[in-house]
Amino acid sequence: MTAAPTASGRTDGPLTKERVLRGGLALADRIGIEPFTIRRLAAELGVKPMTIYHHVAGKEAIIDGMVDLVFAEIDLPPTDLDWRSAMQHRCRSARAVLRHHPWAPPLMESRTTPSPHTLRHHEAVLACFREAGFSLALTAHAYAIVDSYVYGFALQEAHLPFHGGEAIGDLAEAIVAPLPADEYPRLIELTRDHVLQPGYDFGDSFELGLDLLLDGLAAAASAAPA
Repeated sequence: MTAAPTASGRTDGPLTKERVLRGGLALADRIGIEPFTIRRLAAELGVKPMTIYHHVAGKEAIIDGMVDLVFAEIDLPPTDLDWRSAMQHRCRSARAVLRHHPWAPPLMESRTTPSPHTLRHHEAVLACFREAGFSLALTAHAYAIVDSYVYGFALQEAHLPFHGGEAIGDLAEAIVAPLPADEYPRLIELTRDHVLQPGYDFGDSFELGLDLLLDGLAAAASAAPA
């Protein structure tokens, strides 16, 4: 049984490909993908950089494996639900997973050598639409649109300059306080009468947007010729 990595990616025992990828995942979660290097990963794992190349071909192969681990965490669309409920479940799971891996959204569909969990996930998503009766063309649209929405929302959420209700309230107030009311009345109205109200959560927009998107796909599927 492989030892679980610590927050820094270290584990006891010999270096393995799994340990390299898990260590890379932990490092990227902590520092992001831009400063991620083989040298930094080696330091996290307590090994020399060249040792990593005995297990993984290079940085791109490591990122391929890290993205595959992220896909492995996302629930597949359940096959015992109708397509809409199944896709809703899968999208909620994807958003939750990507909140833990904020570096990942731009990379989820950019890998040219996808690994098994990635391929299995895409196959399950396509099957969900096709087995619901979606045409091949509508399946292609749905496949692209749904993921664009989920990844885009996760990316925006990851880069918001606040975390938590009080933080957004303080930030929003600081932004609108100096604005002339006669020039930006709607921006001030939205901020003070909605964003600054108790219970506001930016994330609530995810559910509304997902419902609208899935409703639109359902309507398109119903309108398509048999």
